Order: sequence, then structure tokens, then C-alpha cells
Amino acid sequence: MPNERLRAVMAAGGWTHTDLARAVDIDPKSVERWVNLGRTPRRATALKAAQTLGEDVHALWPQLRQARAARAVSPELVALYDQRADLPVSVFVELLGEARQQIDVLVYAAVFLHEAYPRLNDLLRERAAEGCAVRIAVGDADGVRVQQRGQEERFGHGIESRCRLALMHYRPLAGVPGIDLRTHGTTLYNSLYRADDQVLVNAHVWGVNAYAAPVWHLRRSGGGGMFDTYAESFNAVWDTARPVEE
Repeated sequence: MPNERLRAVMAAGGWTHTDLARAVDIDPKSVERWVNLGRTPRRATALKAAQTLGEDVHALWPQLRQARAARAVSPELVALYDQRADLPVSVFVELLGEARQQIDVLVYAAVFLHEAYPRLNDLLRERAAEGCAVRIAVGDADGVRVQQRGQEERFGHGIESRCRLALMHYRPLAGVPGIDLRTHGTTLYNSLYRADDQVLVNAHVWGVNAYAAPVWHLRRSGGGGMFDTYAESFNAVWDTARPVEE
């Protein structure tokens, strides 16, 4: 299983496999195995690599914390991030770009995606053209719960305007075959970014803007797990959402 945390930290710092290998004095293929195959380096090498990247060694390789894996940790958990701002937008883009069957996005606004990656609509069109079912649900700017969230996060009317901006970004997709666009008025406990059997869950914390709240990356492992819980939650919201007309 890939080490998504290490991949994200390296991407955020502009580190290539070769750069990190040179800094730690090892073969680049070893770094590639750390990232793509989830291999764990020896403790001394891991400490040097973590120091080079400016990251906690146990955040990159939790298995070094104890001899045996912690059974309490769900096998579906790929990575856990302190806040959404820790993730480069490329993590979201790559995840959505890898989807072949299903893309689901549930947010109030999340305009950071379009702001940082203006080709997002093109990517979604491409996925839909290849047979991927795309569902996008953004917040209803006139909804009571959106307005309440603005007050709770001390965002004022900002969140309402960002919901309108998000809809403006996505509206050109209305009517595109394979893409469904809706607005919802639910209390949003988590923003969800699903691609097939993977999902990025941006938890919402009372009084905290979404960019400063945690994100966990899940990969489905069998049925009835955490992934399915969030997938079912998306479906429940989707059933209450209103289609956006062309």
C-alpha cells in the first residue's frame, strides 16, 4: 500500500525521489519503494529522512512507534492529516483523476479546488466521457444551515458568497452527460471527495474553518466499514438535494 503521507509531504516540499535519496545518502529506488510500496526504512534512515523533510518520523512511518501494528487502527485508513491546508491540491486532483467508475463531491463550497486547479471542470468532463458517473453537491447559499455555519465559523456572509461562487464554477457542468450537479441544504458534518473505492474526508469542527480541520484518507476494505458509512451518508444527502438546471 502506498505511503500517501510521505507522498504528500514530499510533494508539498518539492522533493523528488532522487533529491531525498541524495540528502539521505541512499539509492533513489529505496525512496520510490517507501512511497509507492509503503516500505518502512530502518529507524536510523527514517529519522534522517524525516529530519530532512521537516516531518515527525512517526507521522511518516507509524509502524516505527511500536513493534506490533496497532490493531485498533482501521485497515481502511491510508493517511491522517492535521488539517486540510496540509494537503497540496494535487492530492485531490490525482485522486479524482484516477477514478474510473464513480466520483462524488459533497461540500458547502470548497472553492479552493477551482482556484488552485482551474482545469477541474475539464478533468470532470474527461472522467464522465470515459464512463465515470460524477455527482457534485454544493451548499444552498440561501439555506438556513449554510447561514448558521457562517455564524459558527465566524465567517459571516462569506460562506454564503463562497457557495454561490462554487455553484458558478460548477454550473457549466450542468447538463453534461454523466455529470449530475445539485445543491443541498443539510448540516454538513464532513466534506467528502470520493473516487471509486477511495475517499478524502474533511471533518468539520465547530467554530473552525474547513481548511484548518482534519482530513483522513480512506480506502475501502471489504463491506460495512468506514468507507461505506461515508458513501451511504453521501447518498442520503444526495436524495435531499435539488438538481441544478442548465
